[in-house]
Amino acid sequence: MKKEENKMEQLTLFDNREQTTPLASRLRPDTFEDYAGQKHLIGKGKILRRLIEEDQISSMIFWGPPGVGKTTLARIIAKQTKAEFVEFSAVTSGIKEIKEVMSQAERNRKMGIRTLLFADEIHRFNKAQQDAFLPYVEKGSIILVGATTENPSFEINSALLSRCKVFILKALQEEDLKALLLHALKSKKGLGNMQISIKDAHLEAIARFSNGDARTALNTLEMAVFNGRMNEDAVLCVDEEILAQCMNRRSLLYDKNGEEHYNLISALHKSMRNSDPDAAVYWLCRMLDGGEDPLYIARRLVRFASEDIGMADSHALSVAVSVYQACHFLGMPECDVHLTHAVVYLSMAEKSNALYRACEACKTDVRELPAEPVPLQICNAPTGLMKELDYGKGYEYAHDTEEKLTRMQCLPDALVGRRYYCPDGKGEEARVKMRLSEILEWKNGH
Repeated sequence: MKKEENKMEQLTLFDNREQTTPLASRLRPDTFEDYAGQKHLIGKGKILRRLIEEDQISSMIFWGPPGVGKTTLARIIAKQTKAEFVEFSAVTSGIKEIKEVMSQAERNRKMGIRTLLFADEIHRFNKAQQDAFLPYVEKGSIILVGATTENPSFEINSALLSRCKVFILKALQEEDLKALLLHALKSKKGLGNMQISIKDAHLEAIARFSNGDARTALNTLEMAVFNGRMNEDAVLCVDEEILAQCMNRRSLLYDKNGEEHYNLISALHKSMRNSDPDAAVYWLCRMLDGGEDPLYIARRLVRFASEDIGMADSHALSVAVSVYQACHFLGMPECDVHLTHAVVYLSMAEKSNALYRACEACKTDVRELPAEPVPLQICNAPTGLMKELDYGKGYEYAHDTEEKLTRMQCLPDALVGRRYYCPDGKGEEARVKMRLSEILEWKNGH
């Protein structure tokens, strides 16, 4: 009878699940002791912990990936410093709302009450909204705590950023997440009122899957428990099949317009340059799994084929262009194997950056030196006047010679003897290097 009562009690809990607060919200800590991670900032004796304990806090920016406790940390700071906590959203808060809150904060300040204004996703506030904070930050009417997943040096006005201390929050370690999950299972605010059977290895799998995100970890645990099977002893059992369904796609941090986007394409490019096909394929799959446009990746491969391989293997450019066309025809998910084909080919090809060096050296001269006139002998002369002005005079047609070469000067006088293309001699470029040496030797009359 008691088993049936327990079973009914747990069923009732799930029947009312729509009225319950999400597990991540129920377990939000309100003290440093319960806070997971960020020991480099709030551990005993660390800088942020000292500033809070000594009541010396000022406006600050929390920069870090999602789910690492930026909002929670701001709430703890407000509680520790006895400040009124006000949360702002870039979506729902215009200039009018900001000024109204600031006016109230100024009145509170005159009464000795501090206001901690938390601006979540502060990078989404436009310039006018960010500027509206400035005078109140300068006067000390508010303590501004902004949270962002984007590099603040790119996304936040320099005037506002210069008045804030930036603290970097790190993704949580797997051991931090596992401890958090164990706490959720035991805490009365969490799942402690329920009888749950879940293996230690399954908790480790959730921690690993969550990629440093506490919210993802707790949401995954809650979903797994919700879908658990109740045995005859009224115990909810979470098995591998249920867990696999709850983790059917790894939630990797990826923002196609943010810093991680550039970090990953950089990792792909440098892995191919280092002739590491395994690393290159991994970074490729990371980008595709994050939803990157395959045509963007294909375009970068086309660039790589000339920038890092060039004449050492001219077929590389043909492969890259063909793969771009294949991606255009098929799209995802079928084109993933074509991109892998290109990435492996480019990784294994002989490398030369001679074309890139030639292009960059020449661009520098074009920018920094005077715009030299085209030598008359290689100017076109379509009119009689131009012929009278010696346009085209002295032009030598290379095909009229046995060597298919002439000693005619083609560079401006000020640049005679300048070398831009200096082949490395790798792969097929060895033949090109030898040919160029022969041409230069002939032109120098040797």
